[in-house]
Amino acid sequence: MQTTRRQTLGLMGTGALAAASLISGKARAATTITVLNWQGYGTDEKWALAEFKKNTGIEVVHDYFSSEPEMLTKLRTNPGAYDVVLINSARSQQASAQGLIIPLDFSKLPNSKNLTAKLKDHPNLKHDGKAYGCAWVWGMNALAIRDGMKKPDSYAALYDPAYKGKVGLFDDAVTEIGVGALLTGQDMNNPKDLDAVKAELKKIKPNLHTIWTSEDQWNKAFAAKEFDLSIYWSGSAVRSRRNSKLPVEFIVPKEGAIGWLDSLSIPASSSNQDAAYKFINFMIDPGFYYEWATKVGAPASANEAAMDKLPADGLMRQIHQQKYIDTMSVMAALPDDRRQKFNSLWEEVKAFYAS
Repeated sequence: MQTTRRQTLGLMGTGALAAASLISGKARAATTITVLNWQGYGTDEKWALAEFKKNTGIEVVHDYFSSEPEMLTKLRTNPGAYDVVLINSARSQQASAQGLIIPLDFSKLPNSKNLTAKLKDHPNLKHDGKAYGCAWVWGMNALAIRDGMKKPDSYAALYDPAYKGKVGLFDDAVTEIGVGALLTGQDMNNPKDLDAVKAELKKIKPNLHTIWTSEDQWNKAFAAKEFDLSIYWSGSAVRSRRNSKLPVEFIVPKEGAIGWLDSLSIPASSSNQDAAYKFINFMIDPGFYYEWATKVGAPASANEAAMDKLPADGLMRQIHQQKYIDTMSVMAALPDDRRQKFNSLWEEVKAFYAS
């Protein structure tokens, strides 16, 4: 799901390679650390890196990945090349079980004292009772509706006849299977009755107008009034309303949102762990987050103090309320066979929609 988050931030860069010397693991200055992340996803903001270097003397360079499997491969095949890595919480246990990242010492992360407890201590980030990731940013997939229309209280609105021909769905198996699972009262990460999920999703057919794949596509279709109700991303809803001036309202229904959580970790092979801790602490600092969120656009911070710095009446705080952290189901790691079942089911449902 990381690709999704990169899309929601409008950061569709093709990626860039770090200097060859970094990839080959050659010696670096003690004051230089390398961060592995999606391109343009917060950690490589030039103004922030300049401030961090000014305050600490530590220079930060980046290498990028274009998928989560690629990220894990880079950690495995380039020992010593990286000092900080962005990992979606659904992959944290996989990385820790393979010995790719270290358990964190939160005494070296003073800004962690204000992390929301349910995110800081989320089971996804733990292995053998130890936390291997520092909760950084989070978001939700739920419902978006056109302003002025009756607010639905359930994902069941997707097949309410009132929205005939006016529904949009996100072309992502994990998200849509998750919606069907929540509608049938199942664990969205491990639904036992996929036939029930399929039946729920098939009910949407009379209402379906668009299956979208990117924030830009969603904005254009919504602006053209092709649909009024859709699965959508919380951060994108903020930008669609604030930047694109679209009359959209984000709603978390009674079944709860499909949540995601990104974390920052330290590779086990890093030789600059102290500097890595300083950089992670800077990334969860309310001062950095405020600048990132207000000047660039960012997901919700896992740091309550950072969220509190935002305007109380701002869309970011209105949508990303702390109460939703208690009710959302966070995406967890999926075994390959289960992921394949999800993909196959979603392809079957899409074929049904098209028939």
